[in-house]
Amino acid sequence: MSESALLSVGHALAQALRQGMHRLDAQRLVLHALGRPGIDRAWLLTHEHMALPAPALAAFEELAARHASGEPMAYLLGEQEFFSLPLQVDARVLIPRPDTETLVSWALAQLAEPGMPACARVLDLGTGSGAIALSLKHQQPALAVTAIDASPDAVAVARSNAARLGLEVRVELSSWFDGVRGEFELIVSNPPYIRDGDPHLAALGHEPLQALTAGPEGMADLRRIIEAAPQHLVRGGHLLLEHGHDQAEAVRALLRERGFKAVGSRRDLAGIERCSGGQWPEGLNDLQSPR
Repeated sequence: MSESALLSVGHALAQALRQGMHRLDAQRLVLHALGRPGIDRAWLLTHEHMALPAPALAAFEELAARHASGEPMAYLLGEQEFFSLPLQVDARVLIPRPDTETLVSWALAQLAEPGMPACARVLDLGTGSGAIALSLKHQQPALAVTAIDASPDAVAVARSNAARLGLEVRVELSSWFDGVRGEFELIVSNPPYIRDGDPHLAALGHEPLQALTAGPEGMADLRRIIEAAPQHLVRGGHLLLEHGHDQAEAVRALLRERGFKAVGSRRDLAGIERCSGGQWPEGLNDLQSPR
């Protein structure tokens, strides 16, 4: 990208804009290359004539090249905000999306219901970066939160985020319920739910495929979770799931068939039914399933 050995902050930004980068993205990448906070955009305006040090210039040019290849900004910056928490992310985990905040808000509402203990046991299945588990623990510190993932890389990222944020969440390696012991008042999950071969996958090529797809209908992991969840829920416990934009009706049907009551869905900010869930009835255990 560089036109000379010395390049000012202003010239670096101008070159990025000429190559089609959004101004805000260019500013954030320059600040990141300089080791400055991403919100320090006012500093750029007063230092546009400052020559970029050679290491910062090299870092910016590498980031700009990765951006041009379609790599998401969250991976370039190594961070994504979710439910007011700054989470470290990289290509080992999915980037937390605002849609998933719908699931967190619903979970918090359930945890605030009468009869729910302040120290309720919560299980987050397929935690990835730890976004859901850490957000719940941050909002309600008394919760006993367990987060599991089948990817050792994801477990490492989630544990790192928990330690960096000072949030006591137990993060374990497990394929769904395989290594899970005990019962929980609340189980939440944002599992893979995209259909194999879905054309939208092309735009997600930098993110881990195994965390995105779930069979020809995108329902394989949702079915598995719904089938096994009652064995790990207390009586009256809740299961809440994120799913695809057109899967709410199918997920509600699976929940009812399995024996869940009070089955319903919640809409995201775009008005799409993004999450569905239900309550395992009082007085029933898995062997007494009403199916």
